[in-house]
Amino acid sequence: MDDHNILVEAIAAQIRSFYDKKTPFRIYHGSTNSTRKSQFNRNALIDTSCLCKILQIDVESKTALIEPNVPMDALVEATMERGLIPPVVMEFPGITAGGGFSGTSAESSSFRHGFFENTIKSIEIILGNGDVVEASGTLNSDLFYGAASSCGTLGVITLLKIDLIDAKSFVELTYYPVFSISHAVQVVETSSNDPKVDYIDGIMFSIDRGVLCIGHSTNTINPETKLQRFTRRHDPWFYRHVEKLLQQEKLPVTETIPLVDYLFRYDRGAFWTGRYAFKYFLTPFNRVTRWVLDWFMHTRVMYHALHKSGHGDRYIVQDVAVPYPTTTEFLHFVDNWFGFYPLWLCPLRVLRGSKMSSFQEPVVATGKEDMLLNFGIWGPGPTNLEKFVDLNRKLETKVHELGGRKFLYAHAYYTEEEFWNIYNREQYDELRKNYHADYLPSIYDKVKVDVEAKKKAIRESWWAWILAIVWSIWPMSGLYGVLQAMRGAEYLLPSSHQQRGIKEKRS
Repeated sequence: MDDHNILVEAIAAQIRSFYDKKTPFRIYHGSTNSTRKSQFNRNALIDTSCLCKILQIDVESKTALIEPNVPMDALVEATMERGLIPPVVMEFPGITAGGGFSGTSAESSSFRHGFFENTIKSIEIILGNGDVVEASGTLNSDLFYGAASSCGTLGVITLLKIDLIDAKSFVELTYYPVFSISHAVQVVETSSNDPKVDYIDGIMFSIDRGVLCIGHSTNTINPETKLQRFTRRHDPWFYRHVEKLLQQEKLPVTETIPLVDYLFRYDRGAFWTGRYAFKYFLTPFNRVTRWVLDWFMHTRVMYHALHKSGHGDRYIVQDVAVPYPTTTEFLHFVDNWFGFYPLWLCPLRVLRGSKMSSFQEPVVATGKEDMLLNFGIWGPGPTNLEKFVDLNRKLETKVHELGGRKFLYAHAYYTEEEFWNIYNREQYDELRKNYHADYLPSIYDKVKVDVEAKKKAIRESWWAWILAIVWSIWPMSGLYGVLQAMRGAEYLLPSSHQQRGIKEKRS
C-alpha cells in the first residue's frame, strides 16, 4: 500500500494545483473501451495509467482491493488462482475495473447481480480539491452512488474494493432457438427465475430468428456434452459458432465451456464487428483468414486501430436498454431504420439505489422490479455525416420514448437540453458542488459529439479540409489505423504531447 499511497498523493498534488487555478482537467487511463474520440490536452491532464495493481485478494471476506486500471483478464486470472471470481465480468479482457465503475458496464450475469458498479463495496477517490476520501454505501454514500456511471466527473477514483464469489471451472451452456423478441423475453424471464442459472444472453440473427444462451456454473464436464473453447487462434468466433448451430437446426444443444473461454468469448472479433474489417479490406471472411489475421481481431488491437483510423465516425456502435414490455416495438424500430444483424441481447437487473447512476431518473416501471433488455446495435452507418447523425439521434429519441437508457461509452448526439431532460441535473450539480468538482468537465461535456465544431474546423482550415478528403479515400484511414495498432504506441494522447509527469514504471 505504501507505493499506492505515494502515487495517490502525487496525483492529489496535481489536482490541488489545478483546483487552485480552477483549470478543468481530464483523466488519462492509458487505454479505452469507449468509441468516442479522445479530447486530451497535455497541459490539463491527470495521468492515472500507473494505477494498475491488484493490492489484495481476501479469500475469507471474498473481496479484492484493486487499482482502477486493472483489466478484466488480469483480475480474473488473479482471483481464479484463489477459487474466486467477480460476480460481473465485462466481456472484453481490456476493460478495466475503474472503467466498469465510472462507465456503465454489464454482462450476462447482470440479470442476477446487476451492473458492475453494484459489485463494488467501496472506493477511494480524490476530490476536485485534492482531498483523498473513501466512499461506500454507508460512508459518503451520495458520492459513492453518484460516482458510478458518472465518467469521472466527480473526482479521480484511485482504488476499488470489489465483491467476489466462488468460481467454478466451467460453464454448461445451452443454446435455445427463439423466433421473435417476445419469445426471447419469455425464455429470459423463465430462466431468470431458475436459481441454477448464472448467465443469460442472446443473439438475434434476424427479426424472427435468434438464439438464447443459458448457462450455469459447474466443476465437472458432463460426458454427454461437447467441450468447446473460444479463446485459441483455431477456435471459432463465438457468434459464428452459435449461428452455425442454428443453421444446422441442432438446437437446443448443451456444451461445456471453460470459465475463462466463456467470460471472454466475444473478445476475438469484438462480438461480430471484426467481420466489417474483412469487408473493408476486401478480404475473404473464412476460417483460414480468421486464423491468419487472429492477432488483429482481439479487442485491444481493434480499439487501437479504431481510434487511429477514425472509423468510429463511420459505424453505429450503441448499447441501449429498454423495459421488457417495449422490446417488440423497439426491435421493429431497429429492423426498419438500421436493418443490420446480428444484434446482442442481454437482460439487466437495475438494482434499487443505483439506476445505472444515482442522478438518472427512474426507468419506466415494468412490474418486474426494473428489468431491462440490452440491445447491442453495432454495424455500418450512413456515409453521409448528416444522415449518420440523424440515425443516431433517432435511436436516442426512441430509447427515451420507451423509457429506456443508453450506455454513455458511445457517441451521444443529444442537445444539452435533451440530455438534462433525461438526467437529474439538479442532483448532479449539487453533488459536484459539494465535492469540489463543479469546475471539471460535466458528463455532458465528456460524452457529447460536437458535430458543428467538426464542420467548422473543416470550413475554416485548409489543412483540415485536405486531410478530410485524403482520409475519405479508401483504404487510407483503415491502413493507417492498422499500422498504428501494429506499432503498439500511444493512441489517445495527441502525438505532440507524449506523456511525462508523475507516471512511474512499476515492477
